[in-house]
Amino acid sequence: MTVKSLIKKLNLSDNDFAAIKEAVAEAESKTTGEIALAVAAESGKYSFWELLWSNGLAAVVLAVMIPFSAGITSIFQKFYWDAVPAWIVPCVFVAVAFAVVVIGFYLCNIPAIDRMIIPGSEKTKTVSARAMQYFAESGVYNTKEHSGILVYVSYMEREVRIIADSGISSKISQDLWNLIADELCENLKKGDAVKAFTGAVEKCGDLLAENFPNHEENPNELSDGLVIIEE
Repeated sequence: MTVKSLIKKLNLSDNDFAAIKEAVAEAESKTTGEIALAVAAESGKYSFWELLWSNGLAAVVLAVMIPFSAGITSIFQKFYWDAVPAWIVPCVFVAVAFAVVVIGFYLCNIPAIDRMIIPGSEKTKTVSARAMQYFAESGVYNTKEHSGILVYVSYMEREVRIIADSGISSKISQDLWNLIADELCENLKKGDAVKAFTGAVEKCGDLLAENFPNHEENPNELSDGLVIIEE
C-alpha cells in the first residue's frame, strides 16, 4: 500500500495533519514529555502465510480436478488423430496449479483477506516488534528526561501500540496507555482519524502533565506531526 493510498483510507487532508500537529504542540506545552505519532500501512511482510494459503488453495483445486481427468483427456482428443499424449493432462494440472497460486497470492495480499488468513498471534507479535523498532529509530527513547511516548498505528493489522520510555513507565501504568489505545482504535474504526489521533494526544498529554509538568527549559525534542512510515 502506498503512502497516498494509506492517507486516502484514513481520510486525512492537509488540514487534518495540521490539526493533529497543533494538538501535539498544545499537549506538549503543558509537559516536558514528548509525544510521537506514527502510522504504517502494515508492520511486516506476511509472505509465508500468503504463500501457504495460496498453495493450499491450489492443492484443493487440484484435488477437485482429479476425478475429472478423463473428461479433460476427452477434450484434448478432439485435437489428436491418435491417443492423447501422456504429458498433456499433467501439464494442464501444473498450469492450473501455477495460475491458482499466482491468483491466490494476489488475493491474499488484499488487506481484508490478509487480516483473515494471518494468525492473530503473528500479527500481534509483528506489530509489537515494528513499534519497538520505530521507537528506537525515531529517537523517542532518547529524550532528555526519558519522557517520550510513541503512539503507533498499524493499519492493515488494525492494531495500536503506545510505548512509554523508562522515565514514564515507572510512573504511569501501561493499563492507562492501553485504554487510550483502545479508544483510538474505536475512533479509527468509525472512520474519524482526526478525532482518534487528537483525542489520544490530549489524553496522553494530560497524563504526562501530571507526572512531568512543564518548566522553564522545555525544548521540543521530537517532531510534532503524524508520521507516515514508508517501507
